[in-house]
Amino acid sequence: MHRPFVSISSLSRLVAGILSLFASHTMAAGFALIEQSASQMGNAFAGGSAIANDASTIYFNPAGLTRIPHQVVGAIHAVRTTAEFSGSATDLLGSPVTSGGDGGDAGGIGIIPNLYYALPMDNGFVFGLGINVPFGLATDYDDDWVGRYHGVKSEVSTININPSLAYRVNKDFSIGFGLSLQYIDAELSQAVDQGSLCVANALAGGAPDVPTALGICAGAGLAPQGNDAFAKVEGDDWSPGINFGILFEPGDHTRIGLAYRSQVKHQLHGDATFSNAHPAFTSTSVFVPSDIEAQVDLPQTASLSIYHDLNSQWSVMADATWTGWKSFPELKIKYQDSNQPDSVTDESWNNNMRYALGVDYRPNSRWTLRGGVALDRTPIPDEVHRTPRIPGEDRTWVAIGAGYRLSQALSVDVGYAHLFVKDPEMRSGTATSGILDGEYD
Repeated sequence: MHRPFVSISSLSRLVAGILSLFASHTMAAGFALIEQSASQMGNAFAGGSAIANDASTIYFNPAGLTRIPHQVVGAIHAVRTTAEFSGSATDLLGSPVTSGGDGGDAGGIGIIPNLYYALPMDNGFVFGLGINVPFGLATDYDDDWVGRYHGVKSEVSTININPSLAYRVNKDFSIGFGLSLQYIDAELSQAVDQGSLCVANALAGGAPDVPTALGICAGAGLAPQGNDAFAKVEGDDWSPGINFGILFEPGDHTRIGLAYRSQVKHQLHGDATFSNAHPAFTSTSVFVPSDIEAQVDLPQTASLSIYHDLNSQWSVMADATWTGWKSFPELKIKYQDSNQPDSVTDESWNNNMRYALGVDYRPNSRWTLRGGVALDRTPIPDEVHRTPRIPGEDRTWVAIGAGYRLSQALSVDVGYAHLFVKDPEMRSGTATSGILDGEYD
């Protein structure tokens, strides 16, 4: 079957369009995004590395390209998340934070685009190019909420450019390999309780007790929770990675796929800015603009999938995917200015698993109806390591979808998934943020 031809120059314009469309993204298990195919959305992405029914296999298993004709596939996913906190917080002195509300809904709508191109060549080789968004998150609270010393805005955006090459070894086996050039851009912000920091510094500097330290700081206009600074950190980076896969087709009706995607080590560089910083701190080069760097190692993944046609109308599929989130032990921001201490958040994430089952039903040659369920385990180990930046928990997917073939050269796929998430509990904090204790809906 043939697909419309698209020239390389046209592809470049489509790439530019996707980059300009890309805006914000929403959290998944951790902050990995599996929303990489419109057709597989309806199956809850079950059997991802074995289905190989369109060019989006570039992301899930490049070996599947040997099944794909000359083809262009594009998709846009709209994701709506909610994250509403209820609970309490203390400042770093242990006093209740009485000002501020619950932060509102920290979720929102994220747009996740992707584009894939497959080009069969001679001697069993197929070239592919994928452009997608493999990781992303966005949470945004009111500036004056009770957890403002833990986080206000968190946004991570990625773009992955993934040229691939597949080869059919024989009628049963295909192999595929890809290179990734991945861009990451991050922005983190939070309030800084200058008053409580002043009290802590006064005690460390010799003040005999807390009331005396409070008096010293109040005289300087630095009452705890009464004079917040606002910190924003931004950084970006380009880094490489690889992916490869194997597709085994023991017969006309069964496919088994094994795929691997490597870790990508990012070293972000950027800057930190501070607003409303008090002269008591800026005079000692604390809370002043500074260059920063931060290492973020995005995890490796491995998946095993199976797809089987029961008959001409029904197909079933299953999938197990492992993600190596132990590559994210902490979030550490290093400041070039030696007077500004590094910011370190202990994450201690675990590796996690995702399991999915799906089914296709084809009532006729034009329609495909899809359904699927999945269980997506969180990598966050407990409420002590859960933060308001990523308040994730285990998620159960229920998905439906449909595909309609308009002609031999054009088809359309739509899908919908609802994710049922356990209410995350949180009791976390650091020496400079206090403790945030509560629950998310």
